Amino acid sequence: MSDTAVEVSLDVDFFRRWITRFAEAVDGSCDELTRLDAAIGDADHGVNMQRGLRAVVASLATESELESPQSVLSLVGNRLMSVVGGAAGPLYGTAFRAMAQGLGNDPTVEPEDLVKALRAGLDGIQRIGAAEPGDKTIVDAWYPAAMTLETSGRSVRSIALEAERNSREGMLATIPLRARKGRASYLGWRSEGHQDPGATSAHLIFVSLVSAIR
Repeated sequence: MSDTAVEVSLDVDFFRRWITRFAEAVDGSCDELTRLDAAIGDADHGVNMQRGLRAVVASLATESELESPQSVLSLVGNRLMSVVGGAAGPLYGTAFRAMAQGLGNDPTVEPEDLVKALRAGLDGIQRIGAAEPGDKTIVDAWYPAAMTLETSGRSVRSIALEAERNSREGMLATIPLRARKGRASYLGWRSEGHQDPGATSAHLIFVSLVSAIR
């Protein structure tokens, strides 16, 4: 399929669909996220993310005043901040709030606006988590997805596919790393050989972005 074969309107319905697919992906991966977090964390990342995203989906289903992608992402960030426990709540809540702020109030946005929002989300995560690529965190999957993209003249589909691919590579690259941030960092060398759960859930954002386009 060519780069221009699929044209997608990045409107409220699209952003609702994206977040709903993200919630479904986390539901389906809850046990895996828990298993990964049990190895180097508190074994609660899966259930925390699942609980938070179920609350998000419930709010999206009942909120009728969402008139822009910005309002969708703002709702997501606020709900995740208030419902998700552990470190994931502030990280993901801040990320989606920052993404919302990175968009205007227009009813639709352009592909380059989406990428700007993803970069704003990354900035929010790094601002409160002080993590860099290589620290074995959510940043390892989000940074390559957002920061390595060229957007000029490209369809949202091709951008999403590249973001997902880069995010997957970043996620898998956490396996041999020694954690330098968060709970896993206390394990020292014992954190090596384990895929980071935060990077794994972050990768699901980009998997879901591709799914929402299809």
